[in-house]
Amino acid sequence: MSRDINKVMISGRLGRDVELRITPNGSSVATFSVASSRSSKQGDGQLKEQTEWFRVVAWEKLADTCATYLKKGSSVFIEGRLQTRDWTDQQGQKHSTTEVIASDMVMLGSRQNEGEDAPNGRMGGNGNNGRAAENIFEEELEPEGIPF
Repeated sequence: MSRDINKVMISGRLGRDVELRITPNGSSVATFSVASSRSSKQGDGQLKEQTEWFRVVAWEKLADTCATYLKKGSSVFIEGRLQTRDWTDQQGQKHSTTEVIASDMVMLGSRQNEGEDAPNGRMGGNGNNGRAAENIFEEELEPEGIPF
């Protein structure tokens, strides 16, 4: 039995508003793109920012949550798996794309909605039914609480 791993974690900002659709069998599916940037030092010592774009797909309750709370510019953390999809367009041209199939989403806030009532927290597509959970990074650790 194989124990392969297909897991991806990205953080970044939405490049456009979430598009929510309903499939013929009634399932919600949300698609959006996330830009994740990093800086690297060039040979001349200058920093250069590089941005990667990821197409994200969320299903069911997670899709509904994403469509409700996320918009262009929102800062998010997405956890999921990579999936490649092939299709042929109307002109007979073959295409392929790799997408992040989201299993969890954490809203990190956005420039536009700093004071609004959108919850910051973890949203899951599997198991926690889209409920917000505590941010594990908010708790302050006291040195005397460390057992070693």
